[in-house]
Amino acid sequence: MRETFLKRKSSFTLLIIGLLLFAVVGCSSSSASEGTEEATTDETQQTTEEKSQKPILIQAPMPIEGEKLVEKLENVTEETSGNFVFWIGTLEDYPVIVAKTGKGMENTAAATMLAIEKYDPIAIINQGTSGGHDPSLNVFDIVLGERTVNIGALKTPTKEEGEGIVPTEWIPMDLMASEGSAGEDPNAEKARYFEGDENLLAAAKAVKDTYTKGKVVEGTIGSADFWNNEVDRINWFHTNFGTSVEEMEAASAAQIAGAYEVPFLGIRVLSNNKTNDGEYNPNTAAANQGYVYEVVKEYISTLTNEK
Repeated sequence: MRETFLKRKSSFTLLIIGLLLFAVVGCSSSSASEGTEEATTDETQQTTEEKSQKPILIQAPMPIEGEKLVEKLENVTEETSGNFVFWIGTLEDYPVIVAKTGKGMENTAAATMLAIEKYDPIAIINQGTSGGHDPSLNVFDIVLGERTVNIGALKTPTKEEGEGIVPTEWIPMDLMASEGSAGEDPNAEKARYFEGDENLLAAAKAVKDTYTKGKVVEGTIGSADFWNNEVDRINWFHTNFGTSVEEMEAASAAQIAGAYEVPFLGIRVLSNNKTNDGEYNPNTAAANQGYVYEVVKEYISTLTNEK
């Protein structure tokens, strides 16, 4: 009898110990789960905050095209890499970088890639002066790059010695059409257009009324390592590529930004226009920077409202 009682007591004790262990493990598991959920929430919040604090990159080929924007920044530090200068500061308490890229497609492409790798910008605005291609546009008018195109990527038709040079017969060449030779790919015989980011365009259009020195229009920015002064040549680009203005940088920056999937917009002011005798005015560079400043502030407000 006693022996049976002891067996029952022992079994009951083991049952109680088992239940206690199950309760402890369950609590530990629940705490660990809650801890994991809290950690995941913290990581998500941190990722959102990090994304919202990625800097806006504003590019300027020459000092005259960027110095007024640098003056608007607070807490500025300067960094130099090669020939490229980056002024790192804040605007409206948001990180903004103004970069001197230097003139030309190669300089701008290199400066853009360097900035993306080094600073991881949330968006890129390439801005500065340009020459007019559209006779309806005047000096001090601003073109928002709804599209940007490389007007220096051209292929000539075959001509034998003595048959001359005919630039109006040159064919657009899309360098990104294939991995093979662009000269052998018929699909490459067209212009490649880089679309401006819709959110940057929306911010730019939202502050159009702040600019009073000329019109602000959407159009096509043409870029090449070439300075066209022949009006017939300018008219040819305007007709065949739809260009509003020409300069030497934006298309290369747009191409690199596209490769890294960084939102991009070109903003160019007409400093002269050969098609309607609009004479060069260096004050256009400062005017454009004043407008870009308003665009950046508007874009920042959209970013902070998303948080």
